[in-house]
Amino acid sequence: MIEIVFLFIILILVLLFFNREWIKNKFFPNKEKNYTLDDKFNSDKREREKEIDKLLSKMGKNGINDLSTKDRKRLDELSKM
Repeated sequence: MIEIVFLFIILILVLLFFNREWIKNKFFPNKEKNYTLDDKFNSDKREREKEIDKLLSKMGKNGINDLSTKDRKRLDELSKM
C-alpha cells in the first residue's frame, strides 16, 4: 500500500515539473504581457508626473532653494521629457 502512495506522489511531482510553465502562467500571469505601447507610455508618464509632483511639493514649502542640486537636475530632466 505504501508503495502505491509513494508512486502516486512521484507521478504527481513529475507531472507538476513538466507542466510548471503552464501552472506559472495560469496562476501568476505576467501583467505587463498584455500592455500595448500606449499603455506603457501612459504608465511611464504617470510615474514621471508623480516624481515631478513630489519635487514640486518639496520646493513649494521653502522655494527653489529647498531643493538639492540633485533634485534640481532631476526636475530639469523630467520637465524636458
